[in-house]
Amino acid sequence: MHKSVLIDQIIDYLQPADGKNYIDGTFGAGGYSRKILEQANCNILAFDRDQNVISIADNFKKEFPNRFNFISSEFSNVKDHINGEKFDALILDLGVSSMQIDQAERGFSFQKEAKLDMRMNQNQKLTAFEIVNFTEEKKLADIIYNYGDERKSRRIAKLIIENRKIKKIETTSELSEIVKKAVGQRGFSKIDPATKTFQAIRIFVNDELGQLEKILVDSANILKKDGKLIIVSFHSLEDRIVKNFIKKNSGYENRGSSRYSPYSVINNQETYPFSCKKLKAIKPTEEEIKENIRARSARMRIAIKN
Repeated sequence: MHKSVLIDQIIDYLQPADGKNYIDGTFGAGGYSRKILEQANCNILAFDRDQNVISIADNFKKEFPNRFNFISSEFSNVKDHINGEKFDALILDLGVSSMQIDQAERGFSFQKEAKLDMRMNQNQKLTAFEIVNFTEEKKLADIIYNYGDERKSRRIAKLIIENRKIKKIETTSELSEIVKKAVGQRGFSKIDPATKTFQAIRIFVNDELGQLEKILVDSANILKKDGKLIIVSFHSLEDRIVKNFIKKNSGYENRGSSRYSPYSVINNQETYPFSCKKLKAIKPTEEEIKENIRARSARMRIAIKN
């Protein structure tokens, strides 16, 4: 079962209230939406590009009539669907969901035998199979390095090319074995050698960083004054993008200090679309990590629309 990460911290920060309108940009199994809708007589507009969640959303519409609506689309397209309406919060839970990983046929996990797919939107044409089998060596190495932070990316790409000359690489297990041969044993690391390569290909296939950058740019036009931006990420690439966006768009990076006001903002009368009282990421508790090991890398960052 999918467990929504940092959900208690999100509720504490959001403080759902009657009559408020929220966007759940990554609906998934509906964990965030359900918790918010149960807290107050509020409304949620949810988005998700995964076709498999439509049936879950349909049940939500029946359970929360007139308070829940769903649009089958990438969260990067939110602005195109709201006709200029402003919302009280935008909530995003980035990356692949437990539900997607656990569906072996989706090809997200090297631990489950499946065709190389990795699409979050099943209507999309580009799959992991095309990336692995038809991308030229240098670009493939760059994808693995830039999106997976894999230092042995060139060795992996070279071995992939050598193997696909013999036969197409069709399954998760085939790709995993090639990567393991290229990487070798990483000392006493508990992380599987294929982890970074699979992450990199998945991120590229789904344009996850491009999607995130677009919604961040649009967020100032989606939120009302005092609207809350809440983003949960699971790896450093996403978290860095979110952190840098908040710093740049809240004036946080221009903060100076004095003996009287150690966190005063020195911004030369500039106005910023967001404010941020605390840039430091919010992390899951040890108790939550024990209950859900996938929460261990989660980071939540928040900002308020000015």
